[in-house]
Amino acid sequence: MIISIYRKLSILAVISSTLLISMPQPALAAESTGEEDTLLFPGEDTKNKLVYHFNKSDETYQLAVLNTIRNMLRKYGDDIKIVVSVMGPGIHMLLKDPGVPVIPAVRNQVESLAFYGVEFHACGNTLITLRKEANDVVEFATVVDTGVADLMELQQQGYAYVSW
Repeated sequence: MIISIYRKLSILAVISSTLLISMPQPALAAESTGEEDTLLFPGEDTKNKLVYHFNKSDETYQLAVLNTIRNMLRKYGDDIKIVVSVMGPGIHMLLKDPGVPVIPAVRNQVESLAFYGVEFHACGNTLITLRKEANDVVEFATVVDTGVADLMELQQQGYAYVSW
């Protein structure tokens, strides 16, 4: 009886492997675009780069911008680099103790996006105007000297500019 079970398992294994080999493979059946798919690892450069200009404290505006960032991450996954350059009234969403109300949905989305690799740059000039310092900014944000210069320099590095 034991021999017949092993025999049945062997036959089943041969049949299964034959069926798998004869089935069309999706990756092989797809038409070639002429470009090889390459895997990107954390820290590697990508051709897909966006910089968002974020300068308003209105929650509808903030949620709309954050939603488009999330959509871009869904579409491109690890094959995109996104920086949000935050200045003016928008800076409050990056402050540990904001001067104006920041709704939890905005704060949560910003933290989540940072977790997924989106960079947030806080304008140093805006912080000076508000009498704030770098240690008043959330830990995941980077303070830059001037927000507008940050936008220009990122565009010079190949980032596409997105403004609302």
